[in-house]
Amino acid sequence: MGRSKSGLKQDLVGRALRLVQTEYSPELLKNVRQLYESRFPKTSGWLAARRPEGIPVAYSSLSSSPTATSQGADYLNGISKPIPTPAAEVKLVPLPFYQTLETLLPPTELIAQNNEKLQDSQCIFELTPNQADQIRNASELRPGIRSIQVVLRICYTDSIGVQEDQYPPNIAVKVNQSYCHVPGYYPSNKPGVEPRRPCRPVNITPWLHLSNVTNRVTVTWGNFGKRYSVAVYLVRVFTAADLFSQLKLCSVESAERCRERIQDKLRFDPESEIATTGLRVSLICPLVKMRLGVPCRVLTCAHLQCFDAVFFLQMNEKKPTWTCPVCDKPAPFELLTIDGLLSEILKETSEDIEEIEYLTDGSWRPIRDDKERDRERERSNTPEYPVVDICIPEANGHSPAHSSTSLTGKSGSGSVGAAGVPGGAAVAPGGGAVVDLTLDSSSEEEGGGAGGDSEDTEDSGDSPAPKRGRYNYDKDLVTAY
Repeated sequence: MGRSKSGLKQDLVGRALRLVQTEYSPELLKNVRQLYESRFPKTSGWLAARRPEGIPVAYSSLSSSPTATSQGADYLNGISKPIPTPAAEVKLVPLPFYQTLETLLPPTELIAQNNEKLQDSQCIFELTPNQADQIRNASELRPGIRSIQVVLRICYTDSIGVQEDQYPPNIAVKVNQSYCHVPGYYPSNKPGVEPRRPCRPVNITPWLHLSNVTNRVTVTWGNFGKRYSVAVYLVRVFTAADLFSQLKLCSVESAERCRERIQDKLRFDPESEIATTGLRVSLICPLVKMRLGVPCRVLTCAHLQCFDAVFFLQMNEKKPTWTCPVCDKPAPFELLTIDGLLSEILKETSEDIEEIEYLTDGSWRPIRDDKERDRERERSNTPEYPVVDICIPEANGHSPAHSSTSLTGKSGSGSVGAAGVPGGAAVAPGGGAVVDLTLDSSSEEEGGGAGGDSEDTEDSGDSPAPKRGRYNYDKDLVTAY
């Protein structure tokens, strides 16, 4: 038909579709039939066989091609021109913090209009008076954020399983000629790792017409080969406190059931070469490194270690990952449960107990820290030594060292006082040993010699001159404290 037959497959398919949609003619239909018969020569009556039941022959009034509308009802093999229909087979994963009240726009695929990398796709919907009243009368979670919202969700176009929210590249959302906020990228602390965008529902409520006026949403997205679908829902938004209340009300495992689980894990296996006699469980939350408040774990996890339910819900409210902090396996809200046995243990143990051990019979015992045990062992084995007081002054404020020489009659190196204290020391009235800190070896020797001479000359009546230290001060006026 005078067009190039070379290029990428996606471009060729786009050219063929535009050709049959905008330039319909009997000659074109004849060429298509000849091409089909050359590939499938044994097929007969293919026009009737290929026409699905219930599909009208006439073009829709919403067709964007006036030429095709005026020229005929069918194109290609008799099937009417396709109208973008909701992709009903696409199912979005339910979100714990969002309860779907009504579906305003079911999942609908974003169709590329040309070969440009940036595409604009529009969708329209209206709010009923009841829906508008629900939004107006909803309570505020925080200033400007209501508990009833209209959210826009985007995911991959895939009918297999449920789809998680996934933004296309270069996404921008415009609601009634006003751009709304789309979550940005989380910065990455690891080198070489690209920042990750949290794909969560986009709140478009502040930009909507809360009346019977039609709302128009334009999604700008990057066309890089992947298919995306968009949907709009009226939802009720929950907080972490709301989910915690639901968890306490509906998902608490009894202490008896927890003991049975422990006994099953510690049951003796004759085929196993290793016998497990106990399982240690920490009372510290692996998320915040603090003592557990409400112990929680996932029913599908094999470990008994718990994490704090309040902190886990608060962290997923800010950054939804729903991953077990112990084993990194998926931890959806529906599978969370509160450990009743560990809750009782936390009430019975003191704050200094950071770890316990489960035993084979379902009982438990606290495990104290090694440092605490060493500290207690030191306190129990520390001997009691007598206290030596070297700073008790006499009543007159003088040092008792000089008076000790008068008690013994001699003061020399190697001499022993009345209480058995070596030279230079005496026994204080309180029983402590008093030491003269002003004496040194030279002064002791001098003092010893002088003491010997004083006995020989005691009868002469001449009192010796007062002894002075090396720094020229009177020993009798110095008190050692």
